[in-house]
Amino acid sequence: MRVGTVRERKDGELRVGLTPEGAHALVLHGHEVLVESGAGAGSGHSDAAYIASGARVVPTAEEVWGTCDLIVKVKEPVPEEYRFLRPGLTLFTYLHLAADRTLTERLAASGATAIAYELVRKADGSLPLLAPMSQVAGRMAAEIGAHLLKHPGPGRGKLLGGVAGVPPGRVVILGSGQVATAAARVMMGLEARVMVMSRDLSRLAYLQENFGGRIGTRVSSPQAVAEELAGADLAILAVLVPGHAAPKVVTRPMVRSMGEGAVLVDVSIDQGGASETSRPTSHSAPTYVEEGVVHYCVTNMPGAVPQTSTQALTSATLPYVEALANYGVEGALARDRALAEALSTYRGALIAGPVAEDFGMEAVPNPFLGER
Repeated sequence: MRVGTVRERKDGELRVGLTPEGAHALVLHGHEVLVESGAGAGSGHSDAAYIASGARVVPTAEEVWGTCDLIVKVKEPVPEEYRFLRPGLTLFTYLHLAADRTLTERLAASGATAIAYELVRKADGSLPLLAPMSQVAGRMAAEIGAHLLKHPGPGRGKLLGGVAGVPPGRVVILGSGQVATAAARVMMGLEARVMVMSRDLSRLAYLQENFGGRIGTRVSSPQAVAEELAGADLAILAVLVPGHAAPKVVTRPMVRSMGEGAVLVDVSIDQGGASETSRPTSHSAPTYVEEGVVHYCVTNMPGAVPQTSTQALTSATLPYVEALANYGVEGALARDRALAEALSTYRGALIAGPVAEDFGMEAVPNPFLGER
């Protein structure tokens, strides 16, 4: 199979979908690997390193998209890349289609097969390709939130850990998964006062026990969220319903109640955002102020640390890339239910699932998923 990776076009995105090590592994299996020149530069991988791995470096994205059977990326195609989508092409990347109806329609109409990293789901319910970036995003959310509270800037000028005689700042984390856990760990290290909220009582019990009682936990409800957000210094939103748009669990009045100079970091923005006041931002213009609260809603947060993120992501994705190349797309989907769970478009159709439900679009059943 001919496998390719290209330079990401999304604002501030310096990760790459395939490292030289990954390219070498595919070459050893007898596959041809094409890499757009400069694709790995932002994450520390030179064209020379790809050539040494056995890949072929080509000057344009058009050549990679136009001649490869499988494209391995990091982020969803941006509008300038829509023209490359075609029958016979398989795209393996983060898609987050629930936040982008236009992309969903274009992918389905193109005839391309699209498989979403974030929907690869194992039998135990875990999301192995989302987990590493969730850990990165959670740590970053805590660091960014702490930074945005400081001057210069519109933050209220508060040190989250406090000092002797001055109480620590209040942090509310909505969610209890990988993002929330990573964020809580960093906040605990900063000695902030942390409240983690979720509907999942078993996860709250796990966090309470494993963090030694150094964080507070509370079952999430609209009233409970409103009470905790009132006067909070920092809110980190890490709400996930796999495949669906994120639910709007934070209302505009709740944001207003935080007060001037508070900070909201919406990690759920990839799936549309969990606050009524959230809208997507980019690394070049990451923040805005609404209701007096600083909002950080960058849709590709881990792109700010491309070396760490690329290493973590490609270590997780490579076994699936190898399976797609070694067995063929249909063969790999038939062999691995976890991978089949992530099939989003196939042969000109949207595959039935949460995205189809959210958008009210016509869809077809997943041909690779039988009864468990």
